[in-house]
Amino acid sequence: MITMSNTITVHEEEVALLEELMHNAQFELVVFNDDVNTFEHVTETLIKVCKHTQEQAEQCTLLIHYKGKCSVKVGVFEDLVPMRQAICDRGISAEIL
Repeated sequence: MITMSNTITVHEEEVALLEELMHNAQFELVVFNDDVNTFEHVTETLIKVCKHTQEQAEQCTLLIHYKGKCSVKVGVFEDLVPMRQAICDRGISAEIL
């Protein structure tokens, strides 16, 4: 049993279960629209970072532009973290949800 801040008690089994769920859960990498980046830049980024096809990247870019955001990849958290970082490093806003 682990006591945190004398207010929350978490059993080791619960911690293990939460870690397993986090490792196996599916998350979404969502890219958001902005007024700065070009269609070409976003499309190229999705091809390089997310390994999208040209058509897939173009469709996502259109959804980002017209809907304000698009889920560009689904996967486990650990796999999406470096993709999000690479997208953000290119000046594009992205979050893992």
